Amino acid sequence: MSGRDITRRWFVASIGSAAVATGFLPAAAKADPLFGGASSGGYNPTLWYEVRGDGRILIHVTRAEMGQHIGTALARVVAEELEARWDHVEIVHVDTDPRWGVMITGGSWSVHKSFDQLSRAGAAGRIALLEAGARMLGVPAKECDARDSEIRHISRSIGYADIVASGEVTRQFTEADLALITLKPASERRLLNHDTAARDVPSKVNGTAVYGIDRKVDGMVLARPVLPPTRYGNSILSWDDTAARKLPGYLRTVVIDDPTRTCQGWLVAVAESWPIAAQAADLVEVRYKSQGGAASDEQMLAEGARLIENPNTGGVFHQDGDPLTRIAEAREVHEGLYRTHTALHMHLEPLNALAWQDGKTWRVHAGNQWQSITLPLVAKALGISQADLVFETSYLGGGFGRRLYCEFIVPAALAAKAMGRPVKLIFARSDDTKFDQPRSPTVQRIRSVTDGKGALLAYDHRCAAGWPTDSISPAALEPSKDGNGTVDPFAISGADHWYDSESQRICAIRNDLVHTTLLPGYLRSVAPGYTTWAVETHIDELAHALGRDPAEYRLALLSAKGRNGGAAPHAVGGANRLRAVLEWVLERSGWSNRHALPSGKGMGLALGTGQEREMPTWIATVAQVAVDGASGTVKVEKLTSVFDAGTLAHPDGAMAQAEGSVLWGLSLAMFEGTEYQKGLPRDLNLDSYTPVRMTDVPELDIEFLRNDHMPVGLGEPGVISVAPAIGNAIFAAVGARVRDLPIRPEAVRAAMGA
Repeated sequence: MSGRDITRRWFVASIGSAAVATGFLPAAAKADPLFGGASSGGYNPTLWYEVRGDGRILIHVTRAEMGQHIGTALARVVAEELEARWDHVEIVHVDTDPRWGVMITGGSWSVHKSFDQLSRAGAAGRIALLEAGARMLGVPAKECDARDSEIRHISRSIGYADIVASGEVTRQFTEADLALITLKPASERRLLNHDTAARDVPSKVNGTAVYGIDRKVDGMVLARPVLPPTRYGNSILSWDDTAARKLPGYLRTVVIDDPTRTCQGWLVAVAESWPIAAQAADLVEVRYKSQGGAASDEQMLAEGARLIENPNTGGVFHQDGDPLTRIAEAREVHEGLYRTHTALHMHLEPLNALAWQDGKTWRVHAGNQWQSITLPLVAKALGISQADLVFETSYLGGGFGRRLYCEFIVPAALAAKAMGRPVKLIFARSDDTKFDQPRSPTVQRIRSVTDGKGALLAYDHRCAAGWPTDSISPAALEPSKDGNGTVDPFAISGADHWYDSESQRICAIRNDLVHTTLLPGYLRSVAPGYTTWAVETHIDELAHALGRDPAEYRLALLSAKGRNGGAAPHAVGGANRLRAVLEWVLERSGWSNRHALPSGKGMGLALGTGQEREMPTWIATVAQVAVDGASGTVKVEKLTSVFDAGTLAHPDGAMAQAEGSVLWGLSLAMFEGTEYQKGLPRDLNLDSYTPVRMTDVPELDIEFLRNDHMPVGLGEPGVISVAPAIGNAIFAAVGARVRDLPIRPEAVRAAMGA
C-alpha cells in the first residue's frame, strides 16, 4: 500500500481488525444504527422507545455520544424496567424535533437526570405488554412474569414481538400514570450494575462510525474561517482575496455579518476542497479596526487578585452564620491564595459544521452538546423560525464542554446562505485553539479559623473567574444570597464542601477582564476543577499547621451533620459516603505505610464531590510522587482513587469514565495549561500544548463502591481530586507547598527555597 492510500479510515479499521482478532470485542456486539432514524409503526408506551413487531426495541437517545457510551447507559435503564433482552435493544440518536424537549449533554447529568424518567418509561411498557400478553395467553395478568422480552405463564410464553404484531397492546400512559408506577426493587435488577460491552465501540474501532467531520451531502463545498486577531473588539476595515483567487478550486470569501454579534469580524474562505480553502484563508488579507480584547494571562490573574481583595465585589453563593466577624475577631487566621491558569479543550476532532437549505428547512450536521441553546442562536443568525431549523448531532470526536455552545455553526450557516449551496466549515487546529472556550484563569482566597481542637469555626472562600454561564446562558445565573446581583453557580460549585464548619461564606466574583478577552467556557469538571484545588490544598495546609495527620483531620471534619447529612435520593448518606471512600482509599493505597517511602517520595490525599451538591459523586484520591530536588521535576508514580457513584448503569463505561477523568486530572495538574498573550493562547497546537503522554501515565488503582443508590455523574468528577492530591504529595515528599495550577518544576523548586 502506498502512502497516498493510507487514510484515517484505513488506519482506524486496521487497528480495529487487530483488536477484534485478539478478542477485544465480543462477537455479539452490534454497531449503532444511523442517527436520526427514529421511526414509528411499533408500540410506543412513551416517546422514549418503541417496541417493533419484528422484535427490535428502539431506544430514542437525546444525548450526544462523545466517547462516554451514553446510548448504552441510557438504553440499559429502559431495558432494565422493560425486562427486555439486551440483544433486542437498538440505540437511535434523534434529531432536534421539539417533542424531545431540552437537549443538553453535559454536567455529568445524562444518566442522573434521565434515570427516573426512563425507568418509569420502561416499567410502563412492561406493564402494558404483560397485560396484553396475559390476555393473549388467556390467563390472569397477576400470574404472569415479564422476562427477556417475553410474557411467561408457567410453561407457556409469548414474545414482545408477537404481542406488538397482534395489535393487542395499545395502552398509553400519562405523566400522572407514570408517576404512580412502582419500580422494581434493586434486588431484582438484571442489567444495571452488571457488566456489558458498549454498543458504539465496534463501529468506532472498525472505522465505520460517522463523526461530524465525515458528513457529506450532494453539492457540498468546503470552507475554513478567517479569524480576527482577537475574540472581541474587531471590525473589518477592508479585505483582499487577490492572492487566493489564483488557487484552482477557490470559489470566494464570504464576510460573516452575524446579527447575533457572536462572530465579530469573521470571514469564511470557500473552495471545492478543504486544502484549497485552508490555503485561501491564509492568503486573504484583512485590515481590522481593533478595540481592546488583548489581555494576557498575567493581566487577568492580576485583575482577579485585585477583585478578591475588594470586599465589595462579587455575590454570595452560600452562607451559614457570620464567618467574617469570626475572622475579624480571631487571633490567628489561616489564609491561602490559590491560582489556576487557562486550560484548553484540545478535542481531537476540530470544530466543524455542515449546513444547507432543504426547501424551507435549514439542516445542520455537527457535533453538538447543547442543541437547545445553539438552535435558537443559529435560527436568529439566519433570520428564520426555529421550526424551520433541524440539527442532527453526529458522534463527537471529543466534546468535554467545548461543543456545549456551538457558535461555530453560525458562520457555517451564513456561508451556506451566501453561497446558495451546502457548506462544510472545518477549523484548522490553530483556528480551533485560538477561539476555544477555555477554562478561565482563576484566583481564589480562603481564610479559616479553628478552635483549639482544630474544628472549623469560620471559613471564607472568594473566587474570581470568568463565568461561562454569563456568556452562554445568562438566564441560568442565580440570585446572590446577599442580594448583590447574580452569581454563576457553574463558576463556583465545589467550593461549598462537605466538611463541618460553624460558619461559612462562599463568594463568586466575575472577572470582567476575562470576559473582554476570551469566551469562558465549560471544561470537563467545570468549577470543581479549580475550586477543589483550593479547598483540598487549604484543608491539607490546615492539617499540617495544626500538627494533624491529613487523613485523620479530614475524617474528624466529616460528621455528616446538618446540610452535610445529604438528602435522598440524590445525595443520600451525605458526608458519610465521603468518609467511606476516604477510609477505603487509605487502605488500598497503603497510606499507613507512607512514612516508609524513601527520601524525595511522598503520598498526598484529596477528596472530591463533583459535580454539584445536588448530585455528588464521592471521590477520594491518594497520589504517590517522587520529586527531584535538583530540578523540581515531579513524577507521579501511582494514583489510587475510590468512587461512589451509586448505581452504575453501565459499569464498564463507568470505569472508562473514571480512568479517563483521573488521567485528565493528572494532565491538568502537571502537563496542560497555556497563557494568553495579546488576547490569544500562546500554545496553538499539540507540539507545545502537551497533555499527558503515555510515558507519563502512572500506575492506576481505581475502584467503585457498589450500592443501589441513585446514579449520579461520572463524566467529570474524577478529574477534581487528582491535582490537590498531587500537590499535597509534593509537600509530603519535600515540604514544598505549591498553590498554582499547573504545577511546574520551577514552582516546586521555588517552594523548596532552591
